[in-house]
Amino acid sequence: MVRVVRGNPTPEELAAAMAVMQARMAAVAAAPGEPGTERPPVWCDPARTVPGRAPSPGPDAWRTSYWPA
Repeated sequence: MVRVVRGNPTPEELAAAMAVMQARMAAVAAAPGEPGTERPPVWCDPARTVPGRAPSPGPDAWRTSYWPA
C-alpha cells in the first residue's frame, strides 16, 4: 500500500513513482545473493558459546540466569 503524504502528484507522476518502486522490488527479489542478505556463519553465533540451555521461567530463574554457574 502506498500513500502520498505530501504534495499533490499528477497521475503520470504517481505512475512513474510506482514503476520505479516495482523495478526496485523486482531487482531485489531477483538477486538473492546480494551482500548482506546471507545468514552469518554458525561459528560466529554468540548463542553457541552459552553453556547448557536457557533457564526456565519460574521463581528461581534469576539465580540460574547468571552465566558462570
